[in-house]
Amino acid sequence: MADRDALPAFPLRKPASARATLPAQAAALEFDSRVLRVVLPGLSRVAVAPLQVPAEADRADAAVLGAALAKALDQLKLKPGPVVMGLPRAQVVLKTLLLPVIADVRELASVVHLQVGRDLPFRTADAVIDFQILRQVTPPAPKPDANAKPSAEAPAAPPPKLEVLVAVAKRDAVEFYQRIATAAGVRLVALGLLPNASARCVEACHVVERGQPFALVSLRPDEVSIDVACGGAVPFSRGAAVKPAEPGAPENFVTAATIEVVRSLHSYGGQGAAGAPAKILVTGATGHEVAVATALASRVSGTVEPLNSDALKLPADARADAPGATAALGLALGYADADGLPFDFLNPKRPAVPRDLRRIKILAGLAGAVALFLLVAGIRTWLIGKRQAVLDALTAEAVTAEKHRPAYRKVISQATVVNEWVSGERNWLLHYAHLTAVLPRSEEIFLTSFAVSGPGALRLGVRAKSGAILAKMEKQLRAAGYEVKPLAITPGTDKNGYEFQSTVELVVPAKLKVDLTKLQPPERPADDASLDPPARKKGGG
Repeated sequence: MADRDALPAFPLRKPASARATLPAQAAALEFDSRVLRVVLPGLSRVAVAPLQVPAEADRADAAVLGAALAKALDQLKLKPGPVVMGLPRAQVVLKTLLLPVIADVRELASVVHLQVGRDLPFRTADAVIDFQILRQVTPPAPKPDANAKPSAEAPAAPPPKLEVLVAVAKRDAVEFYQRIATAAGVRLVALGLLPNASARCVEACHVVERGQPFALVSLRPDEVSIDVACGGAVPFSRGAAVKPAEPGAPENFVTAATIEVVRSLHSYGGQGAAGAPAKILVTGATGHEVAVATALASRVSGTVEPLNSDALKLPADARADAPGATAALGLALGYADADGLPFDFLNPKRPAVPRDLRRIKILAGLAGAVALFLLVAGIRTWLIGKRQAVLDALTAEAVTAEKHRPAYRKVISQATVVNEWVSGERNWLLHYAHLTAVLPRSEEIFLTSFAVSGPGALRLGVRAKSGAILAKMEKQLRAAGYEVKPLAITPGTDKNGYEFQSTVELVVPAKLKVDLTKLQPPERPADDASLDPPARKKGGG
């Protein structure tokens, strides 16, 4: 297989948001039925704590496991935010495919889903499918036909293919880990594959040459797992249950683990693999790793040795727990890589959404109709606003006019009087001045009102000191040329002595001509102050 850094020998176009939505750092959590292993970002700390699950509790219940994880984290005094976990090999189906070279990862994902969906034992809707590109291969050219004519064209070379490793997990398994994280009070941001995580840790330890196949044997108190990896991919992985070691007699555990490893390597060789692992590494925290490595060295070819993690440069207090936390270390390292985890069942590589042209046309038509409606509504709103502004201005003018209505009525009434005077073609002010010269002196009589009662008619309200004065006034008016209707004299009381009042109606003949220059008005009384300037108020400006 190809080297890890040179897996795709072709340009692979990935979506720009493939990693943008994930946090930059996350802690790695890996657990079994007994122990929780935690690796903080940057490998700054490796911590291990027992899982305290009640004996009568259901270990298949996500809430039970989540509560146990929360207690273990509290015991370690850790409150990780985003975390990454991994699925075990037993919950994942692996399949290798040869596919056409496709640069767009979403189009390649569509082909992967199409190919894998035919062979799944369950519905594609119930599966989470992710894949890893192993390498670009060129199939061997077909051998020339010995019976072909010499002039015949040589067969065309076959096009290159992509070797793709596909991993399929049930959606229920992915949701199970999500419920565990929720119950534990942490935020799950990625869900990888544990065999790949272990292989990533081995690569970071630099104990095998780049691109060289190797096998990793991970020991647990009641389980042994064997992963065969090459170039960042793990095409073979197997786990087997073994009887826990008895106190003082570890030989049975060592023998059982050795047998399972040898059996797994034979199974791997029987699958037509490219080559046997050049090195077998043993890791774990059981305390029997050296014994298992020694037993394997006598049963298999190749180098067998315990995994040395010094190249990781872990803190001194974390080195003792590192051999048992190989998968957790690999999850933390893989998540921090530029491309992220090779398999992420929480954020798998998704196929491109098929284009429905009919639906696109319908949506485009609806969008155009909505845009047109909004445009018409906007214009209507603008016109209504414009008319509303005019209405508001007119309403304000009407309110102002209503406030000034009494003044308007007074002006209209005065204008009516003036118009009547003008239409009557009579200079009533001239007659007013004429009357002031014709009437007796103000010591005897004075006007209380002066009004035009009709075309060519005047009405005077007068008060006099005696009836004789009123008779005298009548004679003087007739002598001046006015037609006087009979007077109605009404006696009354007045503090100034003007005890007789009357209303005089005059008709001005059309032939009456008034010449003010020939009139001699009576002299003003000595105490008349009507023409004196008004007295200045105190404090005035």
